[in-house]
Amino acid sequence: MKKNAGVLILFILLGWLTGTWLAKALMSVKALSFLTTSTYIGWRPEAQLDIINYNINIEIKLSLLGLIGIITAVWLYRRL
Repeated sequence: MKKNAGVLILFILLGWLTGTWLAKALMSVKALSFLTTSTYIGWRPEAQLDIINYNINIEIKLSLLGLIGIITAVWLYRRL
């Protein structure tokens, strides 16, 4: 498999998604609450110009299991 930036981004997104799904599945386990607690990071640029108005809302949900998924994905990418 050829390594490039697109494949790396795909690996990172899939690792993040897998970690987030695991966090959601394990949310009911109280002993693992430190892994499943999520933090939201938001960015809301907006402008009201004479001819264009825009309002963009970008939120990132990040948990410790999501970070572990990203780290695992980068490790797997490097092992290719």
